[in-house]
Order: sequence, then C-alpha cells, then structure tokens
Amino acid sequence: MSRLFALVALVLLAAPAFTAEKMNVLFIVSDDLTNNTLGCYGSKVAKSPNIDKLAAKGVRFDRAYCQFPLCNPSRASFLTGLRPDNTKVFENATQFRKNVPDAQSLGQTFQKGGYNVTRVGKLYHYGVPAQIGTDGLDDKPSWMKTINPRGRDKDDEDKDLIFTLNPSAKASARFGGTLSWLASEGTDEEMTDGQIADAVIKQMEANKDKAFFLACGFFRPHTPYVAPKKYFDMYPTDKIELPKVPDKHREAGPAPAFGSAKPEQEKLTDDLRRKALQAYYASTTFMDAQVGKVLDALEKLKLADKTIVVFISDHGYHLGEHGLWQKMSVFENSARVPFLIYDPRAKGNGKACARTVELIDLHPTLADLAGLPVPDGKDPKVSALDGKSVKVLLDDPSAKWEKPAITQVSRGTPTVTGEVVGKNPWFLGYSVRNERYRYTEWDGGKKGVQLYDYDTDPGELKNLAEDGKHADVVKQMKALLPVKK
Repeated sequence: MSRLFALVALVLLAAPAFTAEKMNVLFIVSDDLTNNTLGCYGSKVAKSPNIDKLAAKGVRFDRAYCQFPLCNPSRASFLTGLRPDNTKVFENATQFRKNVPDAQSLGQTFQKGGYNVTRVGKLYHYGVPAQIGTDGLDDKPSWMKTINPRGRDKDDEDKDLIFTLNPSAKASARFGGTLSWLASEGTDEEMTDGQIADAVIKQMEANKDKAFFLACGFFRPHTPYVAPKKYFDMYPTDKIELPKVPDKHREAGPAPAFGSAKPEQEKLTDDLRRKALQAYYASTTFMDAQVGKVLDALEKLKLADKTIVVFISDHGYHLGEHGLWQKMSVFENSARVPFLIYDPRAKGNGKACARTVELIDLHPTLADLAGLPVPDGKDPKVSALDGKSVKVLLDDPSAKWEKPAITQVSRGTPTVTGEVVGKNPWFLGYSVRNERYRYTEWDGGKKGVQLYDYDTDPGELKNLAEDGKHADVVKQMKALLPVKK
C-alpha cells in the first residue's frame, strides 16, 4: 500500500510542473500597419509606446515580410503556414478551405495540443468596415470560441459621418477600399478595437489557470481611419511632412510595380494628404493604446512570465511613398511587416534580428516554442508547412540563416485559377528579398524586372535590373524565386 501512496504522490507532484511549463500564446494582429509608423522601427513622428515596449522586451525582426500584400491571401497564408500558391487564395473573396479543405491551421495545431483556443476580432479576412461584428471569412475549425465586437465606429459609418475620398464607390469600397477617416467623438471603450481589448482581457481572466492560445485581431489602422478625436489632436497637420517622390518616378516603371495606384488618389491635394496621414497616425496610436491595455492586464494577472506574445500586421502599407497609398505593391513599404516575438525563455530578448523572415514562419515557430507537432507531409491529405521555425533566432538573433523572403501579388482581374477574364488578363509578380537586395519579376519577367540594393538605395529609387554590373546579382536572386510548375 505504501508503494501506491508513493506513486500517487509522485503523480501529484509532477502535474503542476507540467502545467507550469506549458506556455500560453497571445497572438496580436494589427490590420494594414506599416513599420514606418512605429517608434521601434524608427518613426520620429508616430507615437506607439506600448508596441515599442514589447519590442524592447522581446526580439524585433527588422526584415520580416508578408507573402501577399492583401488581407485575405496573407491571413489565409500565415494562419495555415502555406504560401498563397498552395492555398490558391489571391483575392478577398475566397475562403481558403474551398481550395485546401484538409489544411491544418495554427488554431487547430494548438487545439490538438490541448490548448483553449479563442479568437477575438479579425484574424481571417473581414471586409472592413462592412463585416465588422460578423464572422467575415472566418474558419470555424480553427477556434473553440469566437467573439465579434461591433463598436461605435461601425455606427458612425452607418450614420454617414466618415469622410471618404471616393463617395461614389459602391458601399463595400466607399470606406474600406479607399482613403477615409473620422475623428470620432467616442471613447476608446466605445470603439470596436476598444471592445476587442476588453473581450481579450476577459478571456485571459477566465482562462488564467488553463493553457490558452488567444488570438486578438485589431481592425485599425485599416481604413476608414476612425479613432477618438484625442488621438488626432496628437498630430497637428501643420507638423506633418509629406514623402518626397522624384519627378516622373512612376513613368520609369515597370508599370505593374505601380499597378496598385487608384484613380481617386489623383484627387489628393497636399492638404488632404496631411489629413490622411494625421488620421492614419491617430488610428495607429489608438490601436497601440489597446495593445497596451491587453499587455498591462497580462502583467496584472501574473501571466506575463508564462505567455509568449506575438505582434504582427497582415502586410505593410503605403502612405505616399512612390506616389502610392495603401497596399498591393511589392515595394518595401507594402511587403514588409512589423514582427515582434516575446518568449520569456528566449536568450535573445531585448535584441533586434536582421535576418529575412516570413509570416509563414509563424505557424511552425509557435508550435516549436510550445513543443507541438505540425504537418510534415507524411499524411498525404495534409500539406507540410511552407515556413520554418525561427526559434534559433530568438535565442541568437545573429545566428546563421540563409532563407530569403518571397512576396507575390496579382495584377489584372483576380481569379482563383488565374484564367484570362475579358481584356484584363490576370498575372502574378514574384519578389524575393534577402538581407541586401530585392529582385522582382512581373509575369515571369515578360512585363518587367526590378532589382534594388538597400545598402545604397533604401528608398528603392534606382532599378538596377538592367545594369550589366549587377548581372551576377540578378542571376543569384532569380535562382531564389519559386520554380513554377
């Protein structure tokens, strides 16, 4: 009998130790956020104290890139760990399981690992602002629980209070598809993102004694740039400087590189440009405040030491650079993303990493940090993940790492299969980035090529692709592009 008591005692002693080692995950995603409006990435104008604090605490990746600079393709990609060429999602209308029904999502990986998995706000694609408060293009198998807050910003839209650069557009594009903004009379708590932060905190409180994977998806700074007026007041328009674009920059081409430009943006005066920047900065700082509220709660609940925190955006964003606004280019502003990871156990915390990483690396990385298996291709029904764990870079941000980053984007009428539609043929541009260069081919090079050297030209103003002195670099970078079957 004494042996039985001893065995029970050993089991009881072992159980708390196993629970303590199981790390929680708080996965925070911002919408349409550029690195250029975060202090931790060098902004001298924007105020982002809470994200900056997280960056200083964890590992900041300085060369992180999305796989497709559009919400739905990017989110389907990093939440599955599959490249857009494998999800076959190239636009904002297709739910990824129509093409890859057996894909194992990030949420499913953690469910299989025994985690309580919850989504609050936008993780998979939502039409913004039309689908705020709904499930959007959500993936039900990914989550055990979902929460869809709907705040005053959505009511302000319904009351037609929001300025838009394109008032004649159909409802789905009038605010979310073009530059639009409002300095709201509401409070933080009344806004959708404020409600998302509050709901996330309640979920942390309810699950503090369980292992949780909590996905927090903020809508800002996605247009319409709606935030309480106090955030607009932080950025007087007379203090805002506009990006400088060389004369005839766009005419230098290649044309597809500037194919994301929208006709209504030609209406922008310098005054409107400053107001748009003011509104974007305000929305970013408002979103940052909600991040701070969530991180403060993590500390108060004494969960910070056992929670891995990730902060990313689904893609980058143009704010007038290259004469472009919004997304859908493969210039650095659009392809590059903020990418922060804080694992309390990581030896590299407090440092920056200059290696090129991709959003598809998140799924294998978080599984690796949690000690969970991911699809490896042995099951023919479930595709192996396309990304690679960056755990080694969390312990040593300067570790050897030779994987480049691939970003692709479509031009023409987007379709799932890529067939020609009418007179507007659909094609893809592929861009590869290593630590020094970016090389891009449009339609396999038939519609133009680009090469930029960031050591000498960080603004991407001199295309070196046709410069014979860089023929070897072109050859080397071209070899890094995916081989099309």
